[in-house]
Amino acid sequence: MEQRRRAVGTSVNRVDAYDKVTGRARYTDDLCGKEAYIARVVHSTVANGRVLSVDKSEAEKLPGVIRVVSCFDVPKNYYPTAGHPWSVEEAHQDVSDRLMLTDRVRFYGDDVAAVVAEDEVTAARAAGMVKIEYEEYPFVLDVREAMEDGAPQLHEDYPGNVLNHTSIRSGSYEEAIKEPGLIKVEGWYDTPSVQHCHIENFICYAYEADHKINVTSSTQIPHIVRRVVGQALGIPWGRVRVIKPYIGGGFGNKQDVLYEPLCAFLSTLCGGHLVKLDVSREEAFNCTRVRHAIRSHIISWVRPDGTFAARKLTAYSNQGAYASHGHGVVAKGMGAFPQLYPCPNVEADSYTVFTNRPVAGAMRGYGIPQAMFAVESHTDDVAKAVGMSPLEFRRKNLMPQGYVDAFSKNENYFDTFNQCMAKAAAYMDYDRKIKEYAGQDGNIRRGIGLAVFWYNTAVWPISLETSSCRMVLNQDGSIQVQVGETEIGQGADTAFSQMAADALGIPFEDVHIISSQDTDVTPFGTGAYASRQTYTAGFSIEQTAGLLKGRILSYAQELTRMPASQLELVDGVIVRKSDARPMMTLGELASEALYSLSHSEHLTAESTYQIKSNAYSFGCTMAEVEVDIEACKISLTDIVNVHDCGKLINPALALAQVHGGMSMGIGYGLSEMEKFDAATGRTLNGNLLDYKLSTAMDHPHLEGQFVENYEPTSAFGTKALGEPPVCSVAPAIRNAVLQATGIGIDQIPLNPHVLFEEFKKGGLLDV
Repeated sequence: MEQRRRAVGTSVNRVDAYDKVTGRARYTDDLCGKEAYIARVVHSTVANGRVLSVDKSEAEKLPGVIRVVSCFDVPKNYYPTAGHPWSVEEAHQDVSDRLMLTDRVRFYGDDVAAVVAEDEVTAARAAGMVKIEYEEYPFVLDVREAMEDGAPQLHEDYPGNVLNHTSIRSGSYEEAIKEPGLIKVEGWYDTPSVQHCHIENFICYAYEADHKINVTSSTQIPHIVRRVVGQALGIPWGRVRVIKPYIGGGFGNKQDVLYEPLCAFLSTLCGGHLVKLDVSREEAFNCTRVRHAIRSHIISWVRPDGTFAARKLTAYSNQGAYASHGHGVVAKGMGAFPQLYPCPNVEADSYTVFTNRPVAGAMRGYGIPQAMFAVESHTDDVAKAVGMSPLEFRRKNLMPQGYVDAFSKNENYFDTFNQCMAKAAAYMDYDRKIKEYAGQDGNIRRGIGLAVFWYNTAVWPISLETSSCRMVLNQDGSIQVQVGETEIGQGADTAFSQMAADALGIPFEDVHIISSQDTDVTPFGTGAYASRQTYTAGFSIEQTAGLLKGRILSYAQELTRMPASQLELVDGVIVRKSDARPMMTLGELASEALYSLSHSEHLTAESTYQIKSNAYSFGCTMAEVEVDIEACKISLTDIVNVHDCGKLINPALALAQVHGGMSMGIGYGLSEMEKFDAATGRTLNGNLLDYKLSTAMDHPHLEGQFVENYEPTSAFGTKALGEPPVCSVAPAIRNAVLQATGIGIDQIPLNPHVLFEEFKKGGLLDV
C-alpha cells in the first residue's frame, strides 16, 4: 500500500536552517570552554632540512606560558592522515609518514614545535620566541624536476621522490598508431594548487575525562580521527572519544586528520586540561591541505572521420611534502581517461611525486577536476584538428549507453551524455552561437565552450564502503535517527531525514536527526567524502527502517488483533491494508509500548549495510565568455551545468550544490592559483587578500539543470552530486576562450602585450 505523502523528491526546508540563520547553531569554537589553554604551532622557516636544536628558554620564561614542546619531545609513532577506510591488510593501509612535530622538515611551514599558554596573545608571543637552528638542504618545487637524477630526496623509502606509479594498458597502442591516415594531436595541460577556503578554518580542542582523551573537532571523518589519534599517541583506540559538531565547510580539507593528535597530546602534557588549537587562515593555506597540481600530457591518434584509434596519457601529480591521500587522487583521474571516451588502444601512466611544497590532499572532485581539465581541453583540441564541432565530436565518441566498466562493474544505464548536452545546448542556444562566434577578429571576441565530466559514486571496490544507522521510537511516535555519515554544510541531514521518513512511513516532521557525531555513541561510519553519503546511507536507512517497522507492526498486532502482515504504516498511522482503515496512530502505539503494564518495550532498530556497488554520475557544462585580447581579460557572461545524479532527494538542496560547485569551478578556471617563492619555497599568496578567490561579483547567473534518471543500484535511486558540479566548469571556460581566440586559456602568454602583438600578426591563431 502506497503511503499518501512522500518526502523524497520535494524541496522541504533544511532541518538545520532555523538554527543556522538565527545564529543558534553551535560550532567547535562555540562549544569550547573559556578556561581552555591556547596552543600555537611553530612552523619551519626552511623548505627542506633538519632541526638541529630548539631553544625554548625565552618562551618558557614568558608569564602565562604553560608548556613549550619541541619536535624532540613527541612520541615517534608514525601515523597516516588520509581519511580513508582502515584496512586490516597492511599493504592497503595509507602511508604512515607523519609525526605530531618533526625534526626533518620538508616544506616551508612544517610543524616543528608548539606552545601552550593561558591566552591567545601569550601563545602567539611565545611561539615567536622559540628559536630553531636548522641544517638546510636544497629543495625542489616542480614535479618533473623532483623526478630527475640528483634532485633533493624527501623520503628515503621513495627513490626519485615517486610515491607511486600505476598504469593502464588495453589493446596495442604501438600497433594502432601505424594505421595510415591518422591525425596526431598532442598537448600538455597544467592545473595549479588551490586551497579549499571553507569559511570555518580547522579548529579542535581536547581534554581528559572519564579515562579518555576527548577531542572535539571540525572534521568530516570523526571515526577515522579516533583511530588516528590512538595511533599517534600509542593508546587503545577505545580510549579516544571524538565529537563532530556543526562544521563550517570542509570540501575535503577536513577529510584529513590535521592537528587533532597534537592537540590531544598537548592536553595530556597539561594534566588533561582543556587545550584549544585554532588554525589561522594563513596556516590553513600553508599547513593543512591543498588540491594537487597535476601536469598531464595527452596524445590522441584520430581518424579523419573523428574516431579514436589510440590514446596515451601521462599524468604527474605534485604531492607536496607528505603522502596524505597520495596516489589515489591522480589514479582516479587516470581511471576516467579510458572510460569517458572508450578506445580499444590505450596507454596511461600516472605518477605521484613528493616535492617541498605544502601537502596536497583531498579536495572537492578528488582528481577529476584536474583530469577533466586535461581531457576535455584536449578533446576540443582534437575536434578542432579534425574539423568537427565540439558537440558533434563528443556525441560521436563519448561513453555510450550500455557501457560497463570491467573493474568497478559500473554501467551507463541511460543515454545520459546526450540528454545532458541537449539540455545545455538548448539553454545556451549553442548551435547558433558556435557558428556566430566562428572566425572572429578584433580586440573584443566572444566564445562558447563545452566540457563533460565522469564521476564515480563512493569508493567501492577500491575501499571498504559501509554505512550504519540507528532509529529509536519516541513516546510521541516520532523517531530519533543517527548515522555515521556527517553533515558538513551540504544538507546531508535533511536528505537523510527525508529518506528515513519515506522508508518508515511517517511524516518528515516526525524525524529528528542527530546532526553531531560522537564516536562513543554514534553508529560507525567513515564520514563525508567521495560524494558517497546520500547513496551509501540510503541503504542503511532503508534497512534499519524496515527492521523498526517490522517491530512496530508486530507490536501493533497485539493491540489491533490484526496480523502484522495485514498492517502498514502510512503517514504515521497504522492502517489495515485491505481497506486502508486507520487502526491507531504511531504515537498511540509508542505510548502504549513504553508505558504498558503488561508488555513494555523500547522499540529501536540498528543495522549496518556493506555497500558493494557503485554508480556513474555524469553531466556537462557550457560556458560563454567575452575576451578582451589587449587587456588579456576574460569575462564569463553565461554558464549552465546539467547533471544526471539520479533521483533528486531534495531539488532545492541539489541546485544549491550545483551553484556552489560552479562557483568553485569558476575560480579554479579563471583566478585561483597558489604561488610559491622560488628562492625560499614559501607560499606567496596564502591569505584571502592575495589569493584571488572567485566571489559573487565575478559570476554571471548560475544556471543549474538536471536529467533525472533513476539509478537502479541505489536504495532511493540517487547517486553522486556533491563533487560533480566543480568537475567540468574550468575546461568549459577554457574551451570557450579557445573558440573565441583560437587558443586555450592554458596557452595564453603571461604578458598581455605579447599576446596582442601576436594576434595582430596572426601568429597565435594557428597554434
